[in-house]
Amino acid sequence: MKIFFIGNVTSSYLALERLIAIKADIVGVATKSASYVNADHTDLIPLCVSNNIPYKLVNDINHPNNVAFIRDQKPDVIYCFGWSNLIKEEILRLTSIGVVGFHPAALPYNRGRHPIIWALALGLSKTASTFFFMDLHTDTGDIISQKEISIAAEDDAASLYAKIMALALSQIEDITFQLQTNTLLRIPQNPDLGNFWRKRGKSDGKIDFRMNSIAIYNLVRALTKPYVGAHIVFEEKDIIVWEASIESCDLDNIEPGKVLAVENNAVKVKTADGAILITKHEFDNLPTVGSYL
Repeated sequence: MKIFFIGNVTSSYLALERLIAIKADIVGVATKSASYVNADHTDLIPLCVSNNIPYKLVNDINHPNNVAFIRDQKPDVIYCFGWSNLIKEEILRLTSIGVVGFHPAALPYNRGRHPIIWALALGLSKTASTFFFMDLHTDTGDIISQKEISIAAEDDAASLYAKIMALALSQIEDITFQLQTNTLLRIPQNPDLGNFWRKRGKSDGKIDFRMNSIAIYNLVRALTKPYVGAHIVFEEKDIIVWEASIESCDLDNIEPGKVLAVENNAVKVKTADGAILITKHEFDNLPTVGSYL
């Protein structure tokens, strides 16, 4: 079974690496040299070069030249893992099997953008690793593999990413075998169920200390590396916050945003219902006790 692979992020790299390891027949790769959309953009070219896999750098995957490149490789199926742009009908109908997509959420719920970030920012206790056949809509095609994943209170973007990929890689092996042996089951999604997560913007990552402590904690862990980081505005500059913890505080008469303590490079700040301790950050100059963030 000949596989054409589309991707350009860390999960794409790991998936392609696993497919190579199980000796899948990868006949071509479409990827990007850089991305202004994906914080976890990863270069797939070294994998292609070292394994003699034809590749093409693309901007618009649906451009006729790129469609022709995919067609010329004569794939039986296309795997599209970690691609933020729409795949149009010409590519979706290009192979006899179709295009397999990946979404780290429990489809039909939580379709759309930034599924790892939203799951953590909303404080969800579980998510999923889902593979499906892509169609003309976003994350609505038939499900072919879905595994649930627990989200621990201490998980952050990096640890949840690792959990999801550890499971996803085993699913990729199973899916590839099932496609080769024509034993794959397809489960249509119920169009009456589910929800759609919107695209996040810079303002979604701004910490407002009028939020409660758990909401701030969730926002920080959701946006930490490999993502862009939550931020506060201090002295007219954006300050990235990479790590924080919830602190008890019985000072009900203190306003949110007031700096309560600064010690060992950590900054304790009053929130709506307690306090948050900022432990990893990018302050050039630490705020002083009694100042406001």
